[in-house]
Amino acid sequence: MIRIPWRVVAVTGDSMAPALRPGDALVVRRGGRVTAGDLVVARHPEQPDTLTVKRATFRDGDGWWLESDNQRARGRRDSWNWGAVPDELVIGRVVACYWPPSRVSVFRPSC
Repeated sequence: MIRIPWRVVAVTGDSMAPALRPGDALVVRRGGRVTAGDLVVARHPEQPDTLTVKRATFRDGDGWWLESDNQRARGRRDSWNWGAVPDELVIGRVVACYWPPSRVSVFRPSC
């Protein structure tokens, strides 16, 4: 089986505003190296069939601490609610926004 190293996802909420907005379409590098400050896509720890886009803020012994940029967003849930996200739930690093055209951008690793 061939594993494609890229995945596309759509942003649905405003917890990552202003960096990301609802309707933004993202390219994610599966298994890409994650460093603090990167935008990442992970499986929601409480709902494994749901993906979440968050900012990796730091890594502890249990995994990555993933936070929303907009802590006041309605319905926001992140590591402040569920704790560190295990590495196996982190799908990859967001590398670009390709839609809508007015928001096209490339995200560089935070290194």
